[in-house]
Amino acid sequence: MDQLLRVMNFNVSSDGIGAGEHQSLERPFGHDHPERLFAWAGATASWPMRTDPGGSRGLDDYFTRDFARNIGAEIMGRNKFGPQRGPWQDHEWRGWWGQEPPFRTPVFVMTHHTRPSFTLSDTTFHFVDGSPATVLERAREAAQGQDVRLGGGVTTIRQFLDAGLVDTMHVAVSPVKFGSGLRLWESPDELLDRFHLEVVPSPSGVTHHLFWRR
Repeated sequence: MDQLLRVMNFNVSSDGIGAGEHQSLERPFGHDHPERLFAWAGATASWPMRTDPGGSRGLDDYFTRDFARNIGAEIMGRNKFGPQRGPWQDHEWRGWWGQEPPFRTPVFVMTHHTRPSFTLSDTTFHFVDGSPATVLERAREAAQGQDVRLGGGVTTIRQFLDAGLVDTMHVAVSPVKFGSGLRLWESPDELLDRFHLEVVPSPSGVTHHLFWRR
């Protein structure tokens, strides 16, 4: 069985925007009220960062429950790890995922400024400078036969799409418009030369877009 590269539970607005342009420590997504994009996931029973009992079951919960299934490693862009640019100024600050990151696998952070790996709980972050294909090779090795999750953000997903490396992709489109920011697509139809697409509306108001390689 091949090790798939999977984009899972990635959130964009109805105009295809996944993040604003001006990230900061206080505004990780670069725009106000990012919860408008992922409130659907936070409402589910299987949301990995849920601290209280309850939550919805059904279609949305199926996707949050699937987040960790058969995943042995994650690849993310530097912006998903933290807001800093350029050389690392502070090695004490260890990303905005807290002491118990939700990944629970090796995570490969793509950056031109490498730094030593470190472990928080059961997640180890590695900082790698390389092409998408090279980084994917390392992540597959670390995943030990399981699939690799491509976590984002937008720029990183576009790089892997352009390199033809993404096998399956789940994008949740929320019924809000941002107008400007980092855009995953003008229209999901742009990907139909490479992917099959199934579009499934949810009672929560989001529309799940499921892509798999042709």
